[in-house]
Amino acid sequence: MEKRVAVLQGDGIGPEVTSAAVRILEVVARRFNHTFHFDYGSIGGEAIDSFNDPLPKETIELCESSDAVLLGAVGGPKWDRNPSELRPEKGLLAIRKHFDLFANLRPVKAVPSLLQASPLKEEIVREVDMMIVRELTGGIYFGLPSRKTATAAVDTLVYTREEIERIVEKAFELARMRRGKVTSVDKANVLESSKLWREVVEEKRQRYPDVEVEHQLVDSAAMKLITNPKAFDVVVTENMFGDILSDEASVITGSLGLMPSASVRSDGFGLYEPVHGSAPDVAGMGIANPAAAILSAAMMLRYSFGMDTEAAAIEKAVDTVFEDGHFTADLAGSTDRALSTTEWTDKVIGELDLQFVSNSIMFSYV
Repeated sequence: MEKRVAVLQGDGIGPEVTSAAVRILEVVARRFNHTFHFDYGSIGGEAIDSFNDPLPKETIELCESSDAVLLGAVGGPKWDRNPSELRPEKGLLAIRKHFDLFANLRPVKAVPSLLQASPLKEEIVREVDMMIVRELTGGIYFGLPSRKTATAAVDTLVYTREEIERIVEKAFELARMRRGKVTSVDKANVLESSKLWREVVEEKRQRYPDVEVEHQLVDSAAMKLITNPKAFDVVVTENMFGDILSDEASVITGSLGLMPSASVRSDGFGLYEPVHGSAPDVAGMGIANPAAAILSAAMMLRYSFGMDTEAAAIEKAVDTVFEDGHFTADLAGSTDRALSTTEWTDKVIGELDLQFVSNSIMFSYV
């Protein structure tokens, strides 16, 4: 299979972790007989510096001619004093909106060898495996009017039935691929938009009789994420609630360096990025954790390219490297035990190669 990937490295550690992910994809292409073309574009702060625009038209055109987008990170203190239209984050919001990437998928899965890194008790974290599905292009972040004066401010929360229907359907379809449970999070006791949200979920559940459905208010869901996170399978919610809850859930595993994400639309096109930020304090030092970027690349293979076997191979390789006790500085606990970004990526590549050799030997005896 031949695919074209737009690589937007962005700011801070973005170039380091995306380079690691591209190396992994190159190994997958070689081992599984695919061809991946990587084309590079600008976004965020580095795009502001080069084009005076956080999302230049050249980048949009590049992404439009690609099958998926791999993104590093945007932002940093260098651009904190820029006017709002020239903030790096504007590029990220704009690319999501331009390509109608309405569904943000954030898997949260406990890593057995890293349970001690979580701020929660091991017995709470153990066996956690959930997918948070966040509506990404509607809600209060995009509603109009949105303005501020010296004495007042207003933001508008708007959702159409169609916007809710498509994200809810995505959650149900994902639940069918997992453990068959959807938790819909809203604030239906207060917000009219949440009342519509709950109505749509109740309507859609009739088409998915094999999926268990529960409704939960957002404040209750926030508490349950900390007290009993393993109770969740697929969590679906609107934009702002999803922003907050997914960040809360990301600390369960003990490090943002482990958290991949996907932002996709109905035809399979998607943008894949680690949840962590640009970490400018460690940029260029070669110590960034590339796991989230690598796992984001695995999500790209699964959700945009339909390459489940290849995605599973990457995920297994990452898990094995952790199980063997190999960590970057954010997880090692001691700098003398920590691997560099490149060294840790080399370990994952080694595991992928071992998988391929093992599978080749196994099939030779069949």
